[in-house]
Amino acid sequence: MDGYPGVTDSDPAKLQERHYYLLSELQALVKDLPSSFQQRLTYNTLSDLALALIDGTVYEIVQGLLDIQHLTEKNLYNQRQKLHCEHQALKQDMVRKHKEALQSCKSHNLALLKSTQQTEVEALEVRVREEQKMMDKKIVAEMDQKVIDQQNTLEKAGVPGFYITTNPQELMMQMNLLELILKLQQQDLQAGLL
Repeated sequence: MDGYPGVTDSDPAKLQERHYYLLSELQALVKDLPSSFQQRLTYNTLSDLALALIDGTVYEIVQGLLDIQHLTEKNLYNQRQKLHCEHQALKQDMVRKHKEALQSCKSHNLALLKSTQQTEVEALEVRVREEQKMMDKKIVAEMDQKVIDQQNTLEKAGVPGFYITTNPQELMMQMNLLELILKLQQQDLQAGLL
């Protein structure tokens, strides 16, 4: 095939050739998906997807979305790690203070001191659990929002099968469509078509 870097010319024959090539590749790639998803990816859906991929814009959009997702994931991971380190520092500080208090404690106050320290340890454990739970909820909410943003972007770009949904089966279908797009992009890159 002649090169198709961002097929911009309006030669109908080349566009048709590119469409058939993409459709053929998509049909071959679909065979690797579970049969339940194969059945849902009709000829028309694959043909529409091939049309959406002709000029390479969708590849660029998907790559941009992946880059944003990876940065977001890295940022959220770093935030969680920072929180974990802060919790470790609080625990270590408490252990140090407790050891110092035990060393300077008179024997008749030892039982009361140990009881107080146990209460402090338990309170810190509760605080740590709550803060981790809040952080995890924040992470899930932010990732859910990223999914919605991605669905919205791909829908606006005219990529078949993409719309805002939280339905697990539809999300899995969209993930499979993305996998097809990424595999096809990789094949085009290796063949020098992009």
